[in-house]
Amino acid sequence: MALSKLTAQEFKRDVENTEGRVVVDFYADWCGPCHQVAPAIEELSSKWEGDVRFVKVNFDENPQLAQANRVFSIPSIMLFEGGKVVAHTMGARPAHAIERELGLTEHHAA
Repeated sequence: MALSKLTAQEFKRDVENTEGRVVVDFYADWCGPCHQVAPAIEELSSKWEGDVRFVKVNFDENPQLAQANRVFSIPSIMLFEGGKVVAHTMGARPAHAIERELGLTEHHAA
C-alpha cells in the first residue's frame, strides 16, 4: 500500500485538524536511512489499516512543517492523536521497534 505524500495544506487538514491517529514519516529522497525504513513503514501501514493512517512528508519540500514539528533529523516518525504529537522516533528501525516506540502496541485491538 503506497502512503500518501502530503503537502503543507494537506498536512493541516489531514493531520493537525483530525481526531484520528496519524503516523507521519518525515523523509527526503536523498536520505539513505529513509529508504531503509520505508519498508517498515509500509508494513505497519498495512498492519494498522483502518485504525491508524500513515502518511509521508518530504522534508525538503516542506521545511516549514519540519521546523514547526521540530524535525531536525530524518527519518523522523511521529504519531499524532487529535492533531498533537504524542510519540516520536528517529532513524532507521525495524517495524516492531517503530511500533513499540510510538506506543502503537498499547492501542492495537487484536
